[in-house]
Amino acid sequence: MISTDVLIAGAGLAGLSAARSLRGSGLRSLVVEKEDKVGGRSGTVEHEGFLFDHSGHLLHLHDPHAKRLILRLLAGNIRLLERSSWIFSQQVFTRYPFQANLGGLPPRSAEECAAAFLKNLHRPVKCSPRASFRDWALAAFGEGICRRFMFPYNEKLWGAPLSRMTTDWQGRFLPRPSPEEVLYGTLLEHRRFFGYNAVFRYPLRGGIQALPDALAAELEGGLHLRTELQAVDLRERTARVSGLGEVRYERLVSTLPLPFLLDLCEGLPKAVREARSRLRWRTVYCLNLGIGRPKMSDKHWIYFPEKRFAFYRAGFSSNFSDHIAPAGTSSMYIEVARRPEERVDLESLEGKILEGLRSCGLLKGSDRLAARLWDRIDCAYVVYDRQRLGAVRTIMDFLQGFGVESIGRWGGWKYSFMEEAVRDGMHCAQRLLGVRAGGWKETSSKELVPLR
Repeated sequence: MISTDVLIAGAGLAGLSAARSLRGSGLRSLVVEKEDKVGGRSGTVEHEGFLFDHSGHLLHLHDPHAKRLILRLLAGNIRLLERSSWIFSQQVFTRYPFQANLGGLPPRSAEECAAAFLKNLHRPVKCSPRASFRDWALAAFGEGICRRFMFPYNEKLWGAPLSRMTTDWQGRFLPRPSPEEVLYGTLLEHRRFFGYNAVFRYPLRGGIQALPDALAAELEGGLHLRTELQAVDLRERTARVSGLGEVRYERLVSTLPLPFLLDLCEGLPKAVREARSRLRWRTVYCLNLGIGRPKMSDKHWIYFPEKRFAFYRAGFSSNFSDHIAPAGTSSMYIEVARRPEERVDLESLEGKILEGLRSCGLLKGSDRLAARLWDRIDCAYVVYDRQRLGAVRTIMDFLQGFGVESIGRWGGWKYSFMEEAVRDGMHCAQRLLGVRAGGWKETSSKELVPLR
């Protein structure tokens, strides 16, 4: 039987960061990863000469410590870009965020949105701390902005009634411009950017795979690819791992989706099983396309709130770097959210996607599809309904009682980003070493300020 101080399940950013942070600490760590390379969902696939990430994976940096680490890891292989993100609705492109750029809409729609926003300013709507996302959005932006963008886009993404969703996720990610900025954007074009992703970084070469590869290069052994966590005995602190057999550990760090980890654990009490049944998520089907035409768009990504489009977002990965698509071509990814239990006819869905791209002018009839690759992303978005917080707290309290740390976007069961996955791994290692105290707590809703 193999024994280790810390068994880390998953060699994505959170798991690799935790292992790296334990170097030289005296604690032995063992990282197991079912794929044949590191990175997890922050990885890159080569297909027909194109490099495709698992949908849009951009580096949004807000923490000085994580920024220093990431820039050092990618030294000489990283570029800084100012976001060019847009919304396509009513046959026009307007800048993101919608609520700060009403002036780009058809005049009647812009007037409607601005008038409803001003009405809320004149007669503010009180919103309780427990308000649903729907009620919060109405109070914050007014009926016009909500009807034209907030409601249709979020209903398409989350696939859940907005009246049943909380606001626990949106504080960090949804820009809330001041009244002056909303009114300015109704009359003139903004010169400033809003939101946590106003600027971003991306590797020059290798796709986003360059980051987990750089993290893995700093490990001191203990990384096993093509090995999968198959079962966990929490009380005996042993795990069954394909390719390795039984592994005895003192602490287990899991970056697997939280419900999937629980499904591997034996003898869960009724309260934990019930909490697991209350976890909801959405699967994303991402169609990656290579187009036989250079610079098919000057944008980074576009949001599509209207129901006539099957997808909620499309991005142009070849605009992140010149080295991830062959010369004379462009590459893009198109995202569609579905409930995990839904059956999806990919051939039919692809036809609807291509039709939508042509109808808004992104694809031309003469365009040659040089590559196409479907990517199914399970648990892509955690649904922040009213059951989530209590269920996650019950599960995390139980796991921590058996020496288990569940971290990262999916392990922590949250809406998150790559920098935070790296930080989660660093903080987890500090807790294991006794440098940082405390167990699981909900992520702060404080607005994120991007660092250049």
